[in-house]
Amino acid sequence: MTPEAKVKKRVKEILADLDAYYVMPVTGGYGNSGAPDFIICIAGLFYAIETKANGGKATALQLKNHDDIRKSGGIALIVDETNVENLRKELISYVKSKADSSPAQVREVDQRSGESHKVKRGVRVLRALD
Repeated sequence: MTPEAKVKKRVKEILADLDAYYVMPVTGGYGNSGAPDFIICIAGLFYAIETKANGGKATALQLKNHDDIRKSGGIALIVDETNVENLRKELISYVKSKADSSPAQVREVDQRSGESHKVKRGVRVLRALD
């Protein structure tokens, strides 16, 4: 197993332990070049993680993707063997801070009327606007 594969394996273990949703996009061909190795949603927050090992550096395209993610309100991280355990601490800290947020506090704005109303967390089906 390559050093980077070991980092990816550890990231997967951490995400599984925390019940985080994640995907690992395939780049090249029809995929987006420079996309992060992991796209994660946990406690309503979007994380993107690029894994590296042995002092590997992110490419200019990977860094551009990270900048775009941050501009959109997400968190983009580079994780390697020296800081992978910090990922667990980061995610646990965030999840704990969200634990006091009840479903009744989540609000949605109706796109047609502009009115705000309470919604429960979970799966919603969005329909096309007329």
